[in-house]
Amino acid sequence: MTVARVEVTPEAAALLRRLRAAYGALMFHQSGGCCDGSAPMCYLAGEFRTGGSDVHLADLDIRGVPEPVPFWMSAAQFEYWRHTHLTVDVVPGRGSGFSLEAPEGVRFLIRSRLLTDAELAELDGG
Repeated sequence: MTVARVEVTPEAAALLRRLRAAYGALMFHQSGGCCDGSAPMCYLAGEFRTGGSDVHLADLDIRGVPEPVPFWMSAAQFEYWRHTHLTVDVVPGRGSGFSLEAPEGVRFLIRSRLLTDAELAELDGG
């Protein structure tokens, strides 16, 4: 069994396909700040600089998007969320002006659930 730490809903995948067609390669970053900072932000790939204070959680394979969409989270936020499975979803409403979906009248958000002990063990390498 291969455990994915991050997945996307079909609705989020459809939006990512539209954003990819309009703008090019994409990435996510979730900073863990308050308000919009606690939501995943979608940027052009490389537009948000990541470094030692960020954790690369996944490369999302989205059908119809030619390259994986990397998902990054601030290391401080990851400490709180390390025991959760994350699902990127999309809902009506206006998110941050910095995230590419803002003009679409929708926003990305994270739905989460606790990982099982078996899933955690696999993600931690055994």
